[in-house]
Amino acid sequence: MSLYIRDDEVDALAKKVQQATKAPTKTEAVRRALQNELARAEQAVPLKERVEKIQDSVRAKMGPNMPDFDMKKFTDEMWEV
Repeated sequence: MSLYIRDDEVDALAKKVQQATKAPTKTEAVRRALQNELARAEQAVPLKERVEKIQDSVRAKMGPNMPDFDMKKFTDEMWEV
């Protein structure tokens, strides 16, 4: 089955990818681009997982959560108010 590109902009992008990657044909350039994009999408880590990893790292460095910590008192003491 063939792929027919009806959009001039997409055709121009395919030509640029072909030249940049030195692909023998536009079809090969499109194949490589699609394979690379698919691999990138499959390897992407969801935002929720990235945020959780950062939060875990911060918790490990900051120590246990202290819900009754008085930030105003701490700041006043720091500034000797």
